[in-house]
Amino acid sequence: MRDLTPRQIVAELDRDIVGQGDAKRAVAIALRNRWRRRQLSDELRSQVTPKNILLIGPTGVGKTEIARRLAQLVGAPFVKVEATKYTEVGYYGRDVESMVRDLVEASISLVRNQERERVQEQAETRANERLLEMLLPTPPAPWADPAAPEAAEANERRQRSREKMKARLEAGEIEDREVEITMPGRAAAPVSILGAGNLEQMEMDLQGMFDKLVPKSSQVRKMTVAEARPILVAQEIDGLIDAEKVNHSAIQLAEESGIIFLDEIDKVASSEGQGGRGPDVSRQGVQRDLLPIVEGTTITTKHGPVKTDHVLFLAAGAFHRSKPSDLMPELQGRFPIRVELNDLTRDDFARILREPRASLIRQYQALLATEGIELSFTPEAIDEMASLAFQVNQSTQNIGARRLHTILERVVEDLSFEAPDLASKSVVIDADQVRGRLQELAEDEDLSRFIL
Repeated sequence: MRDLTPRQIVAELDRDIVGQGDAKRAVAIALRNRWRRRQLSDELRSQVTPKNILLIGPTGVGKTEIARRLAQLVGAPFVKVEATKYTEVGYYGRDVESMVRDLVEASISLVRNQERERVQEQAETRANERLLEMLLPTPPAPWADPAAPEAAEANERRQRSREKMKARLEAGEIEDREVEITMPGRAAAPVSILGAGNLEQMEMDLQGMFDKLVPKSSQVRKMTVAEARPILVAQEIDGLIDAEKVNHSAIQLAEESGIIFLDEIDKVASSEGQGGRGPDVSRQGVQRDLLPIVEGTTITTKHGPVKTDHVLFLAAGAFHRSKPSDLMPELQGRFPIRVELNDLTRDDFARILREPRASLIRQYQALLATEGIELSFTPEAIDEMASLAFQVNQSTQNIGARRLHTILERVVEDLSFEAPDLASKSVVIDADQVRGRLQELAEDEDLSRFIL
């Protein structure tokens, strides 16, 4: 993991996310506190737990994006889950413990990719040796006496042939030559227990048992050297990686550096003003099941037990129809840091179109560049799209920056359709064109409600 200062973390997040300085500062401090904890003595380190964060704000203002970019930034295992898909233990549906199992799988994928990079070069060398053996197999020794002059001469000739073949292989001159490789057979279909929505661990154990009992069949396939090379490299990588070591490192990484982003937390808050309506199994019951996981407990996975004491939990919700205080008091206490994200302004929309490294405008320019079209927007056109996005969000449902996807797609719709047939390869979109495409829809509230 990269050790970045809070200022560096905020600066990196600023390159992709506009505004929301308070939220960026909060997650940057939480991340830096992990580095600080690792510097403590063993005795004190176990007592320091992460300060979980509750992000409060309307949809489309950057809550999910902040968490996702944060995990990418430091190379930490990260999972995003929706609180609404869980039910209380004992009911049909996923139980909350599965989020920890998902985190472990994400951590294993992360560690395995690191191991792949480490052994990549060695695997490629071994794969080339296997290809060489397929192209020029070792003949059975015809000489009873290996020390005989004829045997030495045959070995020398074979060595010269092997060196020539190796040089041609490395030069890419025999990529079309056919070879036979052994492919592992297809894995057996997953074993499932009918109606056992919460017995995920039992399903995992049964699947592992069947995998051991039923041997995997293999098949021999003919293919070119170019097609066989990546398959052989993958097989060699799997042979060089110690699965037990990967699992152990992954569990340790998940426990110490894992981040779980719990979205739509407001949907499991039961407001007293609603008269207790709604299914309790996906509200109050889910909150009760979340308590021990967020506080710190041990979850059993197929790779081993995982402690959640030092996993960082980021929860987020719009809280339109409920308030953070509608959550259970015990759960509120497990999210001591609360950050309110601001609604996006007209200037924010304009900055979102201009500033991020992968802004929507840059995405459309790159897409149309594949057709040879050089697309550009005047500053006035960008300001006009930002104004319309802000206007429609105010007059209809506020969906934040997601409104820009709809608006920009509508602006370039005709160009995207006609791009392959255009004679002129340079296109400039100005404010008048934006207004011509969107003004009527933006002014008609009924139309904009369904189209924009």
